Amino acid sequence: MIIDANLVEVAALVGDTARATMLAALMGGRSLTATELAYLARVSRSTASGHLSKLVNARLLTVTRKRRFSYYRLASPLVADMLESINLVASIETPPRHRPRSAEDNALRFARTCYDHLAGRAGVAIADALTARGHVVLSDEGGEVTPAGERFLCSFGVDLAPPPSRRIYCRACLDWSERRWHIKGVVGARILYRCMELGWFTRERNTRALRLTAEGTRGLRDVFGVEFGGGDVSAAGTRDLLSA
Repeated sequence: MIIDANLVEVAALVGDTARATMLAALMGGRSLTATELAYLARVSRSTASGHLSKLVNARLLTVTRKRRFSYYRLASPLVADMLESINLVASIETPPRHRPRSAEDNALRFARTCYDHLAGRAGVAIADALTARGHVVLSDEGGEVTPAGERFLCSFGVDLAPPPSRRIYCRACLDWSERRWHIKGVVGARILYRCMELGWFTRERNTRALRLTAEGTRGLRDVFGVEFGGGDVSAAGTRDLLSA
């Protein structure tokens, strides 16, 4: 059997350290300039431009030009899914390499954006809380928001209207750091959007890690029943905003 040439091309593009670093930086769903990506990948501006051109030509990235700047972002959620899957395989299937965890590593494991939805211990805890109370059903085959879940999430201020695109609505996403499910798709994205809108999380500079605020600690406890203490996350059970 001859491996498809497109697969080989994509694997080679992602396999380069500088390009992999740039792709990982864009996993947060934001657009970044070539200068910002060059800084994160620790390469020159001209070298970064060459890498970015290859990624755009392969349709892994899209570029938008505004005035003097070009902004790059992942071409689609499918690219983000691929990168997250590679992270998962790397964390589970490959031999472990000893490397002391940094503060940034711990921050990413606690809460991060996975393209446009919440991942890490915080994302998994919210998914656990929603499934424990029957608001969301998750499985290997997909995900579903129950009628009770629709009432709960709508009362929390989450817009559950299906988008005009054919994007996935609700699905389980296996978290590479927790090795358990968080929620992706339209539902996951809009839960994160609402949490950000309320000021429960703030973005950290030059990383997709999210910082939980004091308001977020109280809000997640009161709304989702998720307790944060000493860096640990536990789903203590969702407190419904509506009567059952």
